[in-house]
Amino acid sequence: YKALNTGDSSYGKFNTKIYTDLAGSDENGQGGELIDLCRYQIINNYMGRIPLINSGGASSGAGDLAEAVKTAVINKRAGGMGLISGRKAFQRPMKEGAALLHAIQDVYLDESVTIA
Repeated sequence: YKALNTGDSSYGKFNTKIYTDLAGSDENGQGGELIDLCRYQIINNYMGRIPLINSGGASSGAGDLAEAVKTAVINKRAGGMGLISGRKAFQRPMKEGAALLHAIQDVYLDESVTIA
């Protein structure tokens, strides 16, 4: 919205406090707690009435399992509902891909991982 509200144009409502006060980041959207930033997305989804499902992104190799589990934990702790992880799971041998999907499922099934 910031770029759309320059000059004589006014598009929607915009306030930098959305990012600084609510999400704990600076005016450029840098910093802040990942769970808070994810939670802000959920708030924008009609207070969670529309589930938030994070995209897992491209496969980057050896760190995919740790990255996918971290993303799933952040998503679940913020109140999200799932993680899309197609490329991370399917661009590797079947056994490794299945282990990655099971690790993600384990996060969502683990009752000790709660909303922050």
